[in-house]
Amino acid sequence: MTGDGNMARALAAARAAAAAGEVPVGAVVVHAPTGRVLAEAGNRVETDRDPTAHAEMLAIRAAARALDTPRLTDCDLYVTLEPCAMCAQAIAHARIRRLVFAAYDPKGGGVEHGARVFGQPTCHHRPEIVGGVEESTASTLLKAFFADRR
Repeated sequence: MTGDGNMARALAAARAAAAAGEVPVGAVVVHAPTGRVLAEAGNRVETDRDPTAHAEMLAIRAAARALDTPRLTDCDLYVTLEPCAMCAQAIAHARIRRLVFAAYDPKGGGVEHGARVFGQPTCHHRPEIVGGVEESTASTLLKAFFADRR
C-alpha cells in the first residue's frame, strides 16, 4: 500500500476510535521494505482506562510483537496527529525509521511543538519526520469530535 493508503488506514482507525468515544487518533506501523502493515490501532484511553493507550503506543507494541523484536528499525509509523512527548519517546526507543503524521498539535505535540523530543541532546534516535500529510482531513475529524462534546 502506498504512503497515502497507509495514512488512509490511520484515518479509518481514528474514525473507529471516535465512534467508540475516544479522541480520534489512529496509527499504522508498516514494514518499509515489504510495505506490509504490521499493526494498526486507534486511541483506547477511555476504553482500556489506560492513560498510555494512545494509538501510537498500541501500534508500536503490536508491531514489536509481530516482528518479535523491540527494535522497529525498518518500520514507518503513520499517525493522524503529531505524537505527544510520551509517544515520541516510544518512537525513539523503538527506533522507528520514519514518522509520518497528519495534523499538527500545538497544545500537546512533542515533535514540532512542546518538548520537541527528537531535538533534545538526550534523544538517542531521530526518525525521518514528515508532517502535514492529510492534515486538513485529520484536523476536521478532531475539530468535529471536540465540537460535539462542547
